[in-house]
Amino acid sequence: MKQFFLILAILGFSISFAQKLEYTKGKIYQDGEQLSSFETKTLMKTDLKALHLFKKAKTKESLGGFLLGLGIGGTVADLAMGLASDVKYPTALTYAGVGLMAVSIPILSGRKKMVKNSVDIYNSGLQEQKKTLGDNFELNLVNNVNGVGLRINF
Repeated sequence: MKQFFLILAILGFSISFAQKLEYTKGKIYQDGEQLSSFETKTLMKTDLKALHLFKKAKTKESLGGFLLGLGIGGTVADLAMGLASDVKYPTALTYAGVGLMAVSIPILSGRKKMVKNSVDIYNSGLQEQKKTLGDNFELNLVNNVNGVGLRINF
């Protein structure tokens, strides 16, 4: 029971003191400090829709970046082989590399908009807070079929 109240108190404090996120120039900031992807995911755990959209954007980014790098690497490797040996230059490796680069473009498009939307969804879920620490809580007596209890809102 003590563990339940401890978890409830920590969750209540983390939600009540949550700060808005800012998305500028492809980076996410909180109070002027840049956040890593891990820190952003940790903050967004309270809003599952925003977290899902953020993870989806990061998956698109990693998959598209991998395909783009693989395509560039294959094309450059084939170019180097063509320059260093007597092999006719545009081989199937070049065409496959160009194809991978072309496939990565639609995968990479829209990821920044998805991250911005996830930040907007997270920020809209935050409640407006009062600046004073001592005045923004409520203590209520609750009575229901399970019994009588106290409810504290921060």
